[in-house]
Amino acid sequence: MRIDPTELGAERIYRLMTGIVVPRPIAWVTSLSATGVLNLAPFSAFTFVSQKPPMLAISVGRKGADYKDTAHNILDTEEYVIHIADTPLMNAVHDSSIEHPSDVSEVEKLGLETIASERIKVPRLAAAPVAMECRFRQCLEFGDAKSRLIVGEVVMFHLREGLVNDGKVETKALDPIARIGGPRYARLGEIVTLNTVFQTPKSKD
Repeated sequence: MRIDPTELGAERIYRLMTGIVVPRPIAWVTSLSATGVLNLAPFSAFTFVSQKPPMLAISVGRKGADYKDTAHNILDTEEYVIHIADTPLMNAVHDSSIEHPSDVSEVEKLGLETIASERIKVPRLAAAPVAMECRFRQCLEFGDAKSRLIVGEVVMFHLREGLVNDGKVETKALDPIARIGGPRYARLGEIVTLNTVFQTPKSKD
């Protein structure tokens, strides 16, 4: 089967790509509006782009003709928190994707408890096993839809007790959820460990 992307609209290409690029980790992002409304939204176009300093990237699209609240908030305040959610939080993650007016807080709607961050003003979610306080560093726009790739630096990591062993995260204990095509989510399933291969050290520490 062959599909010519020039013959498809943006919505159909989106459906195709979100079914192909799977599973995708989910950045569950809290951000503050200029008027102090705490926004919460999930983004599955998400990865890390640097280890020193630690930097993460999320792709934020539009809702209609305007950018989503998360993009506005990050560019206005330059602070936000990226969380990694586990299985018990799956429904809350999904429900936080419902579009509300910018003066409505998804955190309040869902009744989620927050904790003050240490280095930024944006609160973090108490229930999330991982929270990363971020400061905005760069924004790039791509494509006809002008999706915004937002890169931020992690200035503080918060991880649930018991998740880190010898400097590495115990992924099975983390139990992260992932996004696949449509309103569907996935868990890790079987974890396969292969032989360690040589890699040049990334630094002396």
